[in-house]
Amino acid sequence: MFRFEYTKNAARDLRQIDQQVSKRILKKMDFFSKQEDPLKFAKKLKGFSLGEYRFRIGDYRVLFDLDEDGSVKILMVLSIKHRREAYLD
Repeated sequence: MFRFEYTKNAARDLRQIDQQVSKRILKKMDFFSKQEDPLKFAKKLKGFSLGEYRFRIGDYRVLFDLDEDGSVKILMVLSIKHRREAYLD
């Protein structure tokens, strides 16, 4: 089982989203955390400074990095943005 840790920015992003949408995102993140390999649901980003991977959940993108040693036990959620805003940074 995997664990997600949310940065302060990601937690703020989640609070700013509509409550129904944020519940959907949290439910999907729970699903990903219970998978044997959650990266099979992720896309590796190229040349992007905010995160190394992303999950697509409806119109939202959850941007994240692996933990420091590269094992996939802790995924650090960096940002949760609507798709039109996710890749602007």
